[in-house]
Amino acid sequence: MRPKFPSGFAVAPALMLALAGAEPALSLPPASDVPEEVLRTEIFTSARSPVNGKPLTAAEYAELQAQLLTGPTPRLNADVRQLIFLLRVRKLIRTVVPFAPF
Repeated sequence: MRPKFPSGFAVAPALMLALAGAEPALSLPPASDVPEEVLRTEIFTSARSPVNGKPLTAAEYAELQAQLLTGPTPRLNADVRQLIFLLRVRKLIRTVVPFAPF
């Protein structure tokens, strides 16, 4: 006596054979796409200002970076510094007690 198999049992091997014969997916990028390694070594001749976003040449950008590094650091108002401190404390408390109502 032959064992009885579900009706879908014969479909599964046929489906596996059909999928095994399918062509593999091409996971390579198109030939026109520039590789990331090449983009990392590209020399930039223009840039944008970190202050206002205006386009700059490479020399202007280097000069601006030097000015930003050597210039005096701006001081915040005492009220603003106090507010930032309180916000950081609030964030710390929320990580410890997440259900606190503030």
